[in-house]
Amino acid sequence: MAIYEPLPAKGERRRLQLRSPVDLEVIGEIECASAEDVRAALERARKAQPEWAALSFRSRARFVHRFMDLFLERSDELIDIITRETGKARSEAISMEIFAPMQAAAYYARRAEKFLKPRKRRVAGMLGWLKQLRITYRPLGVVGIITPWNGPIALAVNPLVQALMAGNAVLLKPSEVTPLSTQWMAGLWAEAGLPENVLQVLVGDGETGAALCEAGVDKISFTGSVATGRKVAEACGRNLIPCTLELGGKDAMIVCRDADLERAASGALIGSCMNTGQYCCGTERIYVVDELYERFVDAVVERARSLRQGTSGEFDVGALFWDRQLEIVEGHVDDARARGARVLVGGRRNPDLPGLYYEPTVIVDVDHDMAIMREETFGPVVAVMRVADEEEAIRLANDSEYGLNGNVWTRDKEKGFEIAQRIETGGVCVNDMALTYGVPEAPFGGRKTSGVGQVNGKKGLRGYTHEMPILIDRWGGTKVQGGYPYTRKAEDGTLAFAKRLFGNATLRRWLA
Repeated sequence: MAIYEPLPAKGERRRLQLRSPVDLEVIGEIECASAEDVRAALERARKAQPEWAALSFRSRARFVHRFMDLFLERSDELIDIITRETGKARSEAISMEIFAPMQAAAYYARRAEKFLKPRKRRVAGMLGWLKQLRITYRPLGVVGIITPWNGPIALAVNPLVQALMAGNAVLLKPSEVTPLSTQWMAGLWAEAGLPENVLQVLVGDGETGAALCEAGVDKISFTGSVATGRKVAEACGRNLIPCTLELGGKDAMIVCRDADLERAASGALIGSCMNTGQYCCGTERIYVVDELYERFVDAVVERARSLRQGTSGEFDVGALFWDRQLEIVEGHVDDARARGARVLVGGRRNPDLPGLYYEPTVIVDVDHDMAIMREETFGPVVAVMRVADEEEAIRLANDSEYGLNGNVWTRDKEKGFEIAQRIETGGVCVNDMALTYGVPEAPFGGRKTSGVGQVNGKKGLRGYTHEMPILIDRWGGTKVQGGYPYTRKAEDGTLAFAKRLFGNATLRRWLA
């Protein structure tokens, strides 16, 4: 039974019925926005955006803080919606969908003015005597944000606040798997008094997302799969608009011979099973040096067997959010088992629970011929591979089409730093699971097929603006430098001056 299923359409609008992954019971339905709906929303946003951009940063921040107050006052509502809609553990609903987005909102509401205020830049060389350079940050206009189902609030609020604080209007398209929590969140912005049409939510399926990419927005921020990311990039390329793409991952974990065994084993489990393994920076490949391998596996197995999976109350691992993802997880584990891997814990659907539950799984004797070590699994699977040494671990970590994040475990922090720099990925954590996205100061983005561009931090916020240089003449005068008429005397003089100036090593260094 699918999480969302088509219903009879109403006119041109497609309708979907939604089910909970917890028990597959119906929890609602949505009407998909059509291409015409998207174009109309864009027109409304264009009209609303200039007045929003004209507000001061402090005025915009006041709306963010009002939203935050309402969000926290009514957080119990969100927990109920999000756990029903996704099946994730309550603890993860709080940490991922309340704490993390509130931290991001507070960060950008406070720092946007500092990051985006006009600034002066010194002009190098002789031109610096003649010109003054100022950099301003102008909002792009209307930004389209397309968010995934694995973090429907966290991965919406973060880019949304950045885009709004930069002065943009936003068209937000949530996943059809988890639209209810996003609609709830958007309602709070309206209650907070956000001007009408500065934020509009367009619920729908892939056709709605495609319409948004083709509608004529000024940027697309997309988080999702590699396959869909390619389509988004193609559309943005045709329309000559910028995009940031945060795509899939197959994050490697390297456990060095001097790692703290207990901490590393704990990190492997939470890194692989948090959010039921459904987050892009989840640990999906673990390389352990030979001399530590057996003890590490024993420690992981012991912890994995104590994990609680459930539908309500206190539990550690929830449901998979989407029936299609459950099929992928099953396929990867079955493929590995058929190729000689051993499943030490789990390895099957949970027979005692009614919804989309796959047991926390520990699998060993894996190698790079198996899909579980090459393709994104996105499930609660701890896949452990024995390696001869750290050099082999680095080589195998880099043997992937993905490069989003990774982690290194060693008691020697400098050694961890050196190994981290050799991993071909977007970011690395030392002695911790992947936390980079949750650190607002850290630019976040993938390499290889894991994405294009970076989000978060000063760089991410500025990505929602046009960095506009303004060059101002210092001294004036009646003649513009280099103006007409061109003469041989002036040409020869300029050439001779360039040779004297840049041909002298001392002067060249000084000018630079």
